[in-house]
Amino acid sequence: MTNRKAIFISFVLGLLAVLLLIVYMRQFEREMSGGERVQLVVALKPIKRGTLISDELLSTRDVPMAYVEERAIKANERAKIVGVRTSASIPAQAIVTWTDLAIANEERDLSSLVQPGRRAMTVRASNADDKKSNALIRPGDYVDVLATMTPPNVESASEATKSVVLLQRVLVLAIGVDTEPQAVAAAANSGKQHSSQRDMALTLSLTLGESQLLSLASEQGRLAVALRNPEDQRIAEGIPDMAVGQIFDTTAREQIQADRRITRVPEPVNEGPVKLESVVRR
Repeated sequence: MTNRKAIFISFVLGLLAVLLLIVYMRQFEREMSGGERVQLVVALKPIKRGTLISDELLSTRDVPMAYVEERAIKANERAKIVGVRTSASIPAQAIVTWTDLAIANEERDLSSLVQPGRRAMTVRASNADDKKSNALIRPGDYVDVLATMTPPNVESASEATKSVVLLQRVLVLAIGVDTEPQAVAAAANSGKQHSSQRDMALTLSLTLGESQLLSLASEQGRLAVALRNPEDQRIAEGIPDMAVGQIFDTTAREQIQADRRITRVPEPVNEGPVKLESVVRR
């Protein structure tokens, strides 16, 4: 009787161990594959630019959270885009994003655009030389954030000033009070002074740690953003801080140009970085 009881207990413990192992393996597999699945709206067939979206043109797809595009439209928002005209062509089976749609009058709450785990942080953009260059950035664009600053407790501020790449491939959620690129573009094309042009505030999608970093940097020096191609998902690693002395160093300048030729980076189409000043709410 004692042996049967021991065998039964061993069997139960063994079965429990197997179940726990299965649960662990499934959780491990889910984490390695990108986490929980999110249902996103996709184009069932190719949709041409200017097409009025109908429900028959749409479908859904499960995508791991780690690979969810921040501009993507979730399945529970599908009804909101039916009857809306597209502003760009969408290939079959491609994920539909808010920037694919010609929504100029509909206002969306900024909080609804912020993905779980992210934060929306606003910084003010200004360009003393050419304010028109501010209008080149649109909601839905991606930018790199740069900082020019002098580390504290240094004797020679001019020699210690450095340019630092703070963040790469940061999504712009809003320009001024507009969350739609069409609203900014329409005002620019009409020549009217739009609120976004009077107050070029960029609202960026950041993690909490990135928000802290940007907040500290804004207190230490000047910030700028460089517009990048939305299809370019590369994150450069090991970028050294650039000291002000490199401007006058021929060898350093030639090396930078050599790096450009090696990486074959396309020529930028924007008119240069846009200076930023952090928005302080009082």
